[in-house]
Amino acid sequence: MNRPVPRSTRVASLALVLAFFTGSSLAHAQAAGPASPGAGDLRRLPPSAVPGAALAPAGEQGAASAGPGAAGPFRLTLHEAIARGLSHNLAAVVSSQRAKAANAAEWNTRSGLLPTISASIMDAREQINLEAYGFPVAPGASPIIGPFDVSDRRISVNQQLINFSAIEAARGGRASTLAAGFADRDVREQVVVAVSSLYLQLVATRSRIDAARAQMDTAVALEARAAALKQAGMTAGVETIRAQVQTEQQRQRVIYLENEFEKQKLQLARGIGWPLDQAFDLADVFPYRALEHMAVAEAVTQALAVRPDYKAALEQVRAAEFNRLAAVGSLLPSLGLAADIGMIGPTWGGALKTFSFVLAVHVPIFQGGREVSRIAGAKALLEQERAQLADVKARVEYEVRAALLDVDSADRRVTVARRGAELATLQLAQAQDRFAAGVATHVEVVQAQEAVATASENLIASQFAHNLAKSALARALGVAASSAERFLGGQQ
Repeated sequence: MNRPVPRSTRVASLALVLAFFTGSSLAHAQAAGPASPGAGDLRRLPPSAVPGAALAPAGEQGAASAGPGAAGPFRLTLHEAIARGLSHNLAAVVSSQRAKAANAAEWNTRSGLLPTISASIMDAREQINLEAYGFPVAPGASPIIGPFDVSDRRISVNQQLINFSAIEAARGGRASTLAAGFADRDVREQVVVAVSSLYLQLVATRSRIDAARAQMDTAVALEARAAALKQAGMTAGVETIRAQVQTEQQRQRVIYLENEFEKQKLQLARGIGWPLDQAFDLADVFPYRALEHMAVAEAVTQALAVRPDYKAALEQVRAAEFNRLAAVGSLLPSLGLAADIGMIGPTWGGALKTFSFVLAVHVPIFQGGREVSRIAGAKALLEQERAQLADVKARVEYEVRAALLDVDSADRRVTVARRGAELATLQLAQAQDRFAAGVATHVEVVQAQEAVATASENLIASQFAHNLAKSALARALGVAASSAERFLGGQQ
């Protein structure tokens, strides 16, 4: 009886896929606290915006590495990262081998319908005791015959002509193979989303570094202005100290973010099997780009039509139904043919042709309740798969609706964050003018600088959340592997 792929196996596949996504980068960001750029924003993202954020520890990250890296930095595009992840990510490799194993198991279920053919060649020298076989021997005669030679060449064929159990088992094996193929496609979808998320995280961190460097340059300029004003006797010495403190804080932010950027690059390289000593730069940027409106009902219908995990669940139900029929078929009569033909004699040259053809009907009458138990188990498994199919269908609809909500929310967040960044920049310019005119202290400038930093971080985080939401929507619709870049709108 061919059993469908257990649910625990599919959950393990999901954990393998997302193992490399979480790990140290998010953990370090959370440990840094709200004062560190980007530390609070990832915690505020909805769970659906960070796929699999708590499914596997960092220690389980893995991919098949390609060896040492090439000299010089390499410009890595999202397309290249995804392609490499699909080829080298551990989850993708393991899932591909599971699909091959399911295909091999299908041939085992087909064996009940295919003929078995065997050939044998035997040369023997025998001596027989007739009395051992119940043949009477004349008084005084020896019961021993031989020794004599026997040469036998023979071909045997066995074929099930009618066997309902074997027919349904073969159908169940085919359905299980299809389910494994869809499960493999689903794992590839998850790999695409995970790699895209890591790449987007790097893009966001690079933007944070650029913003922090700009803020540090502003702080250096303000420090120079404060020193000039102090030298002219227009401000107190404490203003210069405050400016120096602000400069050092901005410099510390840059150092922290540059370190996080390098660790995140290692995380991406680990996830796609890239050599850890390979230097690379990001070739793609993902500016804000709104998605066209999509009706919820239309999106759910599309997802149910193409989502590989839903198709895998459908095939699991079909496999369970065929297995139930196979169990019922084991109580029905079966018809089989056995044929044997060969040459037998004392020598090869003196062998004569012999054969036998047997047509047999097998009628099960009582087998100790074994088949009844098998049928009950198959029915229970079928009901379990049906319940899981209903759950997958509901989950698909939930993920589509949640992804659409996240995209809409992130879109509005970007609009608000842009306006906030513009106002914060204007506030800083006015604070600098007031400080230069001597009508305000450096405290007001520092507060304006922090407002700019906060607004810049909010804008970067909202754009990052928007791109993550679009990536999650592509996954929810079942088109992540084919349309991830189209949804994100990357630019070279």
